[in-house]
Amino acid sequence: MMDNVSQIRMFFLSGLNETNNNRFAFFFLTLLCYCMILLVNISVIVTIIMDKNLHEPMYIFLCTFCMNGLYGTAGFHPKFLWDLLSPVHVISYSGCLVQAQVIASFASADLSILSVMAYDRYVAICRPLEYHSVMSKQILIMLVCYSWLTPFCIIGITIFLTSRLKLCISYIDNFFCLNWMIVKLACFPAETAINSIVVYITVIIYFFHGFFIILSYMYLIKTCASSLENRAKFMQTCVPHLTSLLIFLVTILFELMIMWFDSKNFPQTFKNFVSIEFLIIPPLLNPLIYGFKLSKIRCRIMAVLTLKN
Repeated sequence: MMDNVSQIRMFFLSGLNETNNNRFAFFFLTLLCYCMILLVNISVIVTIIMDKNLHEPMYIFLCTFCMNGLYGTAGFHPKFLWDLLSPVHVISYSGCLVQAQVIASFASADLSILSVMAYDRYVAICRPLEYHSVMSKQILIMLVCYSWLTPFCIIGITIFLTSRLKLCISYIDNFFCLNWMIVKLACFPAETAINSIVVYITVIIYFFHGFFIILSYMYLIKTCASSLENRAKFMQTCVPHLTSLLIFLVTILFELMIMWFDSKNFPQTFKNFVSIEFLIIPPLLNPLIYGFKLSKIRCRIMAVLTLKN
């Protein structure tokens, strides 16, 4: 048995079995969504990089946010598009681990970036006189590195632990790889105990991220309630952030619902929609929300479009 276990080098993905009749329609729809994701995120990133007036912490964090969206979707869409045109849906063992790493670290980094953006807005509105000293260039670099490297390393640990498991099943009931789905294929459930412990620790860490965001906005709302100027700042810069946070939480909660409850209780179409939404909706809507709501970015993009015309 141990020899058979060590020979699993390919996974079969069963999540797309019900889409064979409409796979070309799904392909063109997914391709359109991916092109839109690339367009809106790259537009915001290039706009911020090219305009020195936008080299401020809030816009640097937004640029980081959009880059993370490109990173996460690159780990999913190309493979998904290929599978929609392929009669056999398979992925290599190493490719599955890499995809699980990219998708999980993308989702975790989104929450980390949202937390540092909440801190930035808290300092800007609640402690305006200290803003430039608190949000110095060094602190900005540290926060950006924290929001990217910490999730990557934490998820990397969970993927490393998963890579040490002996697997007995090569079929994944999804159309892309997630860490918890690979862990479910382990021959000996007792070996997954340390994986579960690390996952619980990770959930606690990101629960505190969410708690920090809520705490920041409690202070923000309290501060803005007494000042017309601060209320205007809140509506201009914090509403897009809260909207992005709400989108993120809703999409992740649906995914956690599938993970915690027996996935066999849900129709495959519903599971597919829930699985794919956090890889399409936030990366597509976040740049649009910020692009339309933040006047500096909106004016800069409109100026570029006017010059082209």
